[in-house]
Amino acid sequence: MYGQVQPPLSINNKLSSPSGTMTDIEHYIQSGMLEEYVLGLLPPTEMAALEAAAAAQPPLRAAIDEVAAQFENFAKANEVQPNPTVKPFLMATIDYMKRMAHGEAPSFPPLLSETSEINDFAGWLKRADMQAPATDEDLFARIIGHNASVLTAIVWIKTMAPQEVHDDTYEKFLVVEGSCTIAIGQLTHHLEPGDFLSIPLHLPHVVTVTSACACKVILQRVAA
Repeated sequence: MYGQVQPPLSINNKLSSPSGTMTDIEHYIQSGMLEEYVLGLLPPTEMAALEAAAAAQPPLRAAIDEVAAQFENFAKANEVQPNPTVKPFLMATIDYMKRMAHGEAPSFPPLLSETSEINDFAGWLKRADMQAPATDEDLFARIIGHNASVLTAIVWIKTMAPQEVHDDTYEKFLVVEGSCTIAIGQLTHHLEPGDFLSIPLHLPHVVTVTSACACKVILQRVAA
């Protein structure tokens, strides 16, 4: 990288050289200076000098543009799409924190199990702010309880929830409305209102809605 290479002339002298020979330009390329410029790592004085030189020397400007294009292509080829569940649960967390800040008392929903019933959560399900939202989002959540080891939320899934794997959290579902299938590894479970399912650790699972309406569930994440 630039800074480890000792140029034969000072940087500013070379960059302000009116001749701008191809040898000079090749030196800038080999030094790594163009990469540092594109990444915004050059000191301000050297960045300004390089910009002035590029304005006067079209081949140098072209070399900078080529480096920028290479970085952009690399970024696009290696970009990682965020898990679609991150945004709805982030927004649900912000909503929950605002509700607490405005005086809502913390609540403690019961732990989900095979004996759980929809009526166990009636107090939360009947709340005006816990009804089906008017949104185009495929997944929407409202947190109804949270502590250090358990998060409980009402979740609406319109079409599907993408594949996930949990290594330190048990994810549990109780279907309230609609229906869905949950594929866990090689097994597929069909769930209807009142059905409960717990997702084992370390196994990929995918939720697919099978009803015409959104599948509304009580979702609980319990620390392993």
